[in-house]
Amino acid sequence: MARMKAVLLLNGPNLNLLGKRNPDVYGTKTLAEIERMVHEHAREKGCACICRQSNHEGELIDMIHAADGSYQGIVYNPGAHAHYSYAIRDAIEAVSIPVVEVHISDIHAREAFRAISVIEDVCVASVCGKGPQGYIEAFDMLLEFM
Repeated sequence: MARMKAVLLLNGPNLNLLGKRNPDVYGTKTLAEIERMVHEHAREKGCACICRQSNHEGELIDMIHAADGSYQGIVYNPGAHAHYSYAIRDAIEAVSIPVVEVHISDIHAREAFRAISVIEDVCVASVCGKGPQGYIEAFDMLLEFM
């Protein structure tokens, strides 16, 4: 019997505050609601989806490392780490599984410091500015690389 594909849904710093942090930018859905939405979508696609969030860079790096060999891919919203964390970039580059970057807001249309993602070039795809639905789009893109 074939093993079910498993995806890690990883969320970085401050995303635990979704629903109350800048709702005009990030919307009113909570992280738990987004995780439920992606989990249900994954089940419909015949995949398992494990959700994790951390505000700590080192913990996120450890999760990326541990995902290699345990999951077939990662959907990752790195939050602000996208703009400066070369350590997270190196972790993504070091693993052999595909990673799709996702951002709720359009990082290219916000403050200048948010317009650059240092992880974009080591991810197989990037989705931004589509709100919570972007997670579903990112998940479906990831399936193409698994």
